Amino acid sequence: MRIGMLIGHLSELERAQKLGFRSVQWMRFAESPAAPPNPDWKGFAETFAAEAAARGLRISAIGAYYKNPLDPAQTESAREILRRAIEVAAHVGVKTVSGFAGAVIEVELNQRGGNPVYQPFENFLPGVLAFWEPLARFAAERGVRIAFENCPQGKWSLPVMHYNLMSQPAMWERFFNETQCTNLGLEWDPSHLICQFIDPVSNLRRFGSRVFHVHAKDAYINRGLLVTYGICHPGVVEHRFPGMGRADWPGIARELLRARYDSDLNIEGWHDPVFRNHPGGPQWEQAGLLIAKKTLEPFAESD
Repeated sequence: MRIGMLIGHLSELERAQKLGFRSVQWMRFAESPAAPPNPDWKGFAETFAAEAAARGLRISAIGAYYKNPLDPAQTESAREILRRAIEVAAHVGVKTVSGFAGAVIEVELNQRGGNPVYQPFENFLPGVLAFWEPLARFAAERGVRIAFENCPQGKWSLPVMHYNLMSQPAMWERFFNETQCTNLGLEWDPSHLICQFIDPVSNLRRFGSRVFHVHAKDAYINRGLLVTYGICHPGVVEHRFPGMGRADWPGIARELLRARYDSDLNIEGWHDPVFRNHPGGPQWEQAGLLIAKKTLEPFAESD
C-alpha cells in the first residue's frame, strides 16, 4: 500500500509530489478533457499518466461519477462517462474506476407539490443490476474493476440514505449475493461506517475481499451531543483526518492485508471541519493532510 491523496486536476500532481505522497486518485474525471463528449481523450490520459509516473505517483483509481446515475435524467450521460473512464483506466493501466451506485427516485405528490423520495434498495435491485452489470462486463473485458463508494450523502454526514444505495452493509450483502460480476466492489471509507456506529475492522473481516480502493478518512462521534440531542443534531458526527478520529488504523491495515488488498490508502481531505474552516487559511488543510500522512505511513510499503 502507498499513501496518497485525492486530486481533481493535472496541475495538482506537483503538489502531491511536494507533500511526499506516492499515490493519487484522479477525481472529477467527468470534468476532464478525457471525458465525453471529447473524442480525443487518449492524448490527455497519456499525459496525465506520464506526469504522474514522472513524479513517482501511482494512479490508484479514477473517480468517475459521484452523482446519481440511476436518476433517469442522468442515466445516459452517466453510462457514457463510466464507459469512457473504464476505457481510460485500461489504456493507462489503472485497475479501478469508482463512483456512486446511485438511487432510484420517485416523486411523492402531496399538497405542497412533488418531493423526491429515495426508495428502498430491495425494491429496485433488478434495475440496479441492469445498469451496472453491463458496465461491469465491459470493464472486466478490459481488466478493470468498478468500486462503489459507501458515503450516504446525508445532511450533516448522518447515516441517512440519500442518492447512494451502497451506503449501508445490509445493501452490500444483497447486491453482492445477487450479482455474478466479481469485479463489482467497494471504494471503502471507514468514516462512513463510524458515522453509522459500525466498527470498520469487523466490517473488513466480512467484506474485505470486495474492497478495491480505500478513501482514508476518519470520524468522531460526540457522545455528549448524542445523548443530549440525538443522532439528528448537527455535530454529533464529524469527519476527521486520519489520526484525529476514532478509526483503528493498525487494525484496518491488518485486515486489508489479510484480505490481500492490492491498492493504496488515499487521504480524502476537505472534510475535517477544524482544518477546513481554520481562520489561518489553506495551509491548515495542508497541515491536516500531513498529520494524516504521518499516521498512515507505518502501514505503507517501503520501496
